[in-house]
Amino acid sequence: MMTLNATTKLSHCASERLQAAAAIDPRTLTLSALAQRSAAESEHFYRGRPHDTRFAYELFRRALTERDEHAWEYVFLHYAPLVESWVRRSGAFAGCGESSEFFVGAAFTKFWRAMSPERFATFPTLAALLHYLQLCTSSVVIDSVRTQSWAEMVSDDDLPPGQTPQVSPDEQALERVERGEFWREIEGLLNDDAERAVVIGSFVLGLKPGEIYDRRPDLFGCINDVYNVKRNVLSRLSRNTTLRGLSGYAA
Repeated sequence: MMTLNATTKLSHCASERLQAAAAIDPRTLTLSALAQRSAAESEHFYRGRPHDTRFAYELFRRALTERDEHAWEYVFLHYAPLVESWVRRSGAFAGCGESSEFFVGAAFTKFWRAMSPERFATFPTLAALLHYLQLCTSSVVIDSVRTQSWAEMVSDDDLPPGQTPQVSPDEQALERVERGEFWREIEGLLNDDAERAVVIGSFVLGLKPGEIYDRRPDLFGCINDVYNVKRNVLSRLSRNTTLRGLSGYAA
């Protein structure tokens, strides 16, 4: 067990280190020195020690406001493990069929594109930046599941002859954008909380009927109720001509 004197000494050393760090202006450091200080302060954070977030924040600033690609590489390399942990904790990841590395790259790409120099000014702290990066991570995982959901809702076997998917590779980007409209249309067609719980649970979170029932026993009397709601809502949605148009199927 650590003695009181040893604890006091460590606390004193940490205080001196922070004071020394505070005397340094992160903007004066070279990029490599800034990256080293950022990594060191992150290590102190993960060990529960006092830490200075200004160095990591300056690294993000150079990457995002100056569009410094080398600074961005440091940001990516340092925070990729953290982003991957967010991906793996996402309820939608397990059944999505994509690798965690795919979503790490997608999350950083979304973050980079969304974070203009002007927008960066609205994120005054490292915590705010990381929170937004986490939101981007959750978004790309959920969006990927949503793009696959229509194939589960309406299989090709259910379509009349001649009505087959007509999405060419060069249309995939546009299709992803249209999925937002697709899900807004679905939301308007759901009748109650039970249907919303089933659709979101099944096709966004990847839950099984039993798991949906365990989460919302207030909405269902038994597991069979979940199955019945799912069957009924999918039957109704599969007949909706608007959804078929949004899904990319020929009319």
